Amino acid sequence: MVPVISRRQFMAGGVLYGAALSALCFLPRPRAWAAAEASTLPVVLSTQQWKLVEAITARILPSDDTPGAREAGCVNFIDKALAHEDSALRSTYEQGAAGLEAVAHARFQRPFVELIAVEQDALLTTLQDGAADAWPAQQVTQQEFFDTVRMHTVLGFLSDPAHGGNRDYTGWKLTGYPGPAHHRGGYSPAQMIGEEKIVAVWEDED
Repeated sequence: MVPVISRRQFMAGGVLYGAALSALCFLPRPRAWAAAEASTLPVVLSTQQWKLVEAITARILPSDDTPGAREAGCVNFIDKALAHEDSALRSTYEQGAAGLEAVAHARFQRPFVELIAVEQDALLTTLQDGAADAWPAQQVTQQEFFDTVRMHTVLGFLSDPAHGGNRDYTGWKLTGYPGPAHHRGGYSPAQMIGEEKIVAVWEDED
């Protein structure tokens, strides 16, 4: 079983994992946002870690006929969140990245980023299940690392772009979410009953 979030789930709204994650998507991250706006270069992640985390996000939300985590800039969202509001999770990424590389070398004798998609998916599934034999003895578990990256990937894909992710409204365009209702003063009665078009935040008025 591949541990990616399918686009069918996204279109059905199934990846929001209920109200809790939906609320997390809109938690303000002003410092992360400012840093993400200022630069797309790594701040917390090393160059190697950046490539690794980006590769993981790209398997969680792959690019196919529509943009995925790479296009949405999820790795930049993660890096800037770790630099600021989510700094407590830095060690999770440091230990997890090292652990995943150890597993990749033990199983395929190559770094994770050099593996083909099927091999990457196999390793991530193993981490998700906590079944990687080569995972080093350390504080962060396989499942904790995978779940943390998956959570950040979803947040980076679906959160308000003002919070540092969802570049060019990639996630909102994919899911059909037009943006917060208040961005144009709320929905009119005609829009609510389908008589007038709801103008998305990235669209211009006719």
